[in-house]
Amino acid sequence: MRTILLLVINLCLTTAVVAQLSIVKNGKATGRIVVDQRSATDLQAARLLNSFIKRITGTSLPVVSTGIKTTTGDLYIESKPGQDLPTIHEDGFRFTSDHSAFRITGAKGSGIVYGVVSLLEDYWGVRYYAANSCTFPQKRELNLPSGLNRTENPSFQYRQTQAYSLAKDSLYKIWHRLKEPAELFAGGYWVHTFDRIMPSAKYGKAHPEYFSFINGQRRPGAASQWCLSNPEVFELVSQKIDSIFKAHPDRKLISVSQNDGNNTYCTCEKCKAVDDEEGSPSGSLIRFVNKLATRFPDKEFSTLAYLYSVPPPKHVKPLPNVNIMLCDIDCFREVSLTENSSGKSFMKNMEGWAKISNNIFVWDYGINFDNYICPFPNFQVLQTNMQLFKKNNVNKHFSQIGGSKGGDFSELRSYLVAKLLWNVNCNADSVIQSFLNGYYGEAAPFLYQYIKIQQGALLGSNIPLWIYDTPITHKNGMLNPPLMLRYRQLFDDAEKAVASDSTFLKRVWQQRLSIQYAELEIARTNGIGDVNWIKKELELFRGRAQRLGVTSLNERNNTIEEYCDLYLKRNLPSEKKSLAHLSKVSFPLPPDKPYDKIADKALTDGFLGGATFNESWIGWCGKDGEVIIDLGAVKEIESVQADFLHKLGAWILLPKSISCYTSTDNVNFNLMGKREISEDRSIEVKYVNVGVSTAEKIKARYIKMHIETIGLCPSWHYGVGYPAWFFMDEIWVY
Repeated sequence: MRTILLLVINLCLTTAVVAQLSIVKNGKATGRIVVDQRSATDLQAARLLNSFIKRITGTSLPVVSTGIKTTTGDLYIESKPGQDLPTIHEDGFRFTSDHSAFRITGAKGSGIVYGVVSLLEDYWGVRYYAANSCTFPQKRELNLPSGLNRTENPSFQYRQTQAYSLAKDSLYKIWHRLKEPAELFAGGYWVHTFDRIMPSAKYGKAHPEYFSFINGQRRPGAASQWCLSNPEVFELVSQKIDSIFKAHPDRKLISVSQNDGNNTYCTCEKCKAVDDEEGSPSGSLIRFVNKLATRFPDKEFSTLAYLYSVPPPKHVKPLPNVNIMLCDIDCFREVSLTENSSGKSFMKNMEGWAKISNNIFVWDYGINFDNYICPFPNFQVLQTNMQLFKKNNVNKHFSQIGGSKGGDFSELRSYLVAKLLWNVNCNADSVIQSFLNGYYGEAAPFLYQYIKIQQGALLGSNIPLWIYDTPITHKNGMLNPPLMLRYRQLFDDAEKAVASDSTFLKRVWQQRLSIQYAELEIARTNGIGDVNWIKKELELFRGRAQRLGVTSLNERNNTIEEYCDLYLKRNLPSEKKSLAHLSKVSFPLPPDKPYDKIADKALTDGFLGGATFNESWIGWCGKDGEVIIDLGAVKEIESVQADFLHKLGAWILLPKSISCYTSTDNVNFNLMGKREISEDRSIEVKYVNVGVSTAEKIKARYIKMHIETIGLCPSWHYGVGYPAWFFMDEIWVY
């Protein structure tokens, strides 16, 4: 029996050896690439394949045209876009092989190229981690399996990310099977297109009736929406769309979608009647886009379900040639979409859309817009959420992940998301570990521990993970002092493990920037005791970022260099002591909830807020504010200053003016001075110091500051027609 078993094992091993096609042997080509040289896609695939065979073995395969006699070792590249291949979908491919040849077959799209990528990855060990970061083995022999019949189709027809590598390395996009809007959307009309199609700057003055009725009047503006019940709007838009498609006859899809502003939809009598009937502002939107889809039946129209339009309509259904781009911007990211209230609300809406449409495009957010390099442990939710999307008729997917170099695990997140977009059921943890081993070398085990510990700490803290997050939110959770010490040790160990390899070491340094940044941000809220330590850490952070080419801090164009300069100026203890430090504060005109919780301390505690408004700031919405500071005794003063936040994306604008009054008895106040504040339209996040001063000292115990609001957001702003916020976090008296 044992002898028979050994014979069977030997026979299996012999068969396994025989069942290989030799492509390169002893450094010499034994196979050929057979390709239809009239096909640009097939030639692209052949060149890609041969370039890597050359890198791996030092030799290239002969390239011959189809129609010749097959010889052993031939590798056929054959796309068949015009043939009926029902099991191979768009961008999919099939591997088949026998004792003499290996065939890569594709149908519509770029499947033949993606088949080459899979061959190189799965059989010959090539890895493409990030821009200009590719590894491959050095071999003198290359083989491929015989007797193969394998078909792969993508989980999503359209796959888009925001990886910075896309802009730096053209092969990265091909390798990771990604697409870009310009390949699909006519004229680059992709999301937030209302103002591009019918500009408010062109039509707003003469025809305000074309635009949203908000809070009692028509309000044309770049973020205002259209009056979708106005027949003239429909005709103008139809004419513009007709001209766009005529200028781009090779495109069939265009986005007709709301501008980037929340609650700026039209509430005129007719639009409101439609939306009330449909139970959502998406009702008038879908009816409008359906009319376009009927007028242009051979075209496809994509529209956003974003912010106010996420809930689906009750009655109208999108036509088959209407695509719904559904956005989960309001969801927290610490758990999957079925596990917290924000996600459950979104899933209810998604399931509603899935009941009325088979043409859904999801825009998913996996980025911290306010702090790109802040820790953002969301790996545990990526696959589960994508599987939910796939289940609910999603056929196109844009994953907005870290788009800039230096973002928290930007390369790993981009790599994993691309793998999931192609195969939503791949082994995500294996992908993560494979990437870490290849991209960080011997540092990989320490970084894997770091990821897992941080994920567990986030879940254990019960603190949501937000796309406008700050390390301060998590300083008592996943970034608490004991954990920060553990993270520092893991990065120390990681650096030691790759100290002799400058490439791996720089990659560890780059990822460590996220913890360095978190340490700096948390330190400024705890009272900086050791100024020299902070200066040293800040310069290490700045120096490494400069050396690594990491520049962007957030989506509002603030840079790390600016952050470091401002940190020294803004957060270090000042030799000039404010007379108002720790003074009592009262509010004749109090701030609004929920930004009033720390109002009794925030304006005189000496701690200044950061770029995210939900820490250290107090705010007023659409109304004036008024503050009285009690200095505790009569003192001589000559200037009063206040610190304001400028952050347009959050509807936080500078106030119109401040007026300061002084009193010795808290009854009779005299005007000290008034300061008008200029409008600022810049997109950068700013901290603006505004003050009044006198030439002569004034005796006062009480300082009253009246802050005048601008009222409603102006026409150029995202929140046109809605109350503007202003935020303040400190008042200094000198």
